[in-house]
Amino acid sequence: MGGSVSCCISPGESPKIHRRREVELDECPITTAEDVSEDTGTYLQHISDRELPDELAQESNPSDHPRASTLFLNKSQTDVREKRKSNYLNHQMSPGLLTKKYSSCSTIFLDDSTVSQPNLKSTIKCVTLAIYYHIKNRDSNRSVDIFDEKKHPLSREKVPDDYSVVDPEHKLIYRFIRTLFSSAQLTAECAIVTLVYLERLLTYAEMDICPCNWKRIVLGAILLASKVWDDQAVWNVDYCQILKEMTVEDMNEMERHFLELLQFNINVPGSVYAKYYFDLRSLADDNNLSFPLEPLSNKRAQKLEAISRLCEDKYKDLCKSTMKRSVSVDNMAGIKTSQAVLS
Repeated sequence: MGGSVSCCISPGESPKIHRRREVELDECPITTAEDVSEDTGTYLQHISDRELPDELAQESNPSDHPRASTLFLNKSQTDVREKRKSNYLNHQMSPGLLTKKYSSCSTIFLDDSTVSQPNLKSTIKCVTLAIYYHIKNRDSNRSVDIFDEKKHPLSREKVPDDYSVVDPEHKLIYRFIRTLFSSAQLTAECAIVTLVYLERLLTYAEMDICPCNWKRIVLGAILLASKVWDDQAVWNVDYCQILKEMTVEDMNEMERHFLELLQFNINVPGSVYAKYYFDLRSLADDNNLSFPLEPLSNKRAQKLEAISRLCEDKYKDLCKSTMKRSVSVDNMAGIKTSQAVLS
């Protein structure tokens, strides 16, 4: 995956590795003389020593652990229950369910979205809906100055006086993200990683995404996700061509703060990625936002069968190679044992 080039530099400069900010004195672990290496004279804390206990980490960091429930799905449940209750009281079905296609004995409907190749348009709609619920059902208005649109505007247009009070509509969030993805030619996988970074920021920094900061938080998450996911990442100066009123210096500063608040943790395990993908699909089902369905044709069925057969053959080859290595290791162990006995 990409990211070999530093993302916080202006064009023309050589890539440099930025040092992490110093840990505050009261957060530093107490070390003894025995812990300090005599060769190096310094103490380097192992990464496992800095990790939270497993149960606590799962509860507080859903973007790091596959078994923890995603934040956006929890925040959407209140609205989903209200919709279901309203439909039940009115004795009528939701309009989305009336047009939903169902498979039968003669016809099978499939969508073109998978966990490895999600549908771009549908994924962006789901991600924007997740962000919408984050803003609508936020706990408070905790924020950081670097993401405040009043202090760091994205355009020269005057920011409305009620910018921090009025919640943006789902369509407005979708247009903003769709413009960035379309202009930068980003993929659907990048949208899912964007949501992972966004929720990780909210958890690590103990802040909320609200009307005054949602654009810059989303922009920062997209910027990082595109550089981590895509091998040929979009440079900061390219985003300035999309948001013409934003400077490279402002973009670099926002990215540095984003990384610091993430504690430079940009790793996204495959299990976490898959969890977010399927939770986004659940969110789509709860809000009648269906993925485009098409009847299964003979050509597509043959293609799926060929892919399935190929995966099965690869799995068999992998099992055979694993068994061969295991047998060779056992034989080597037996030979060494025999030589030891003879000697």
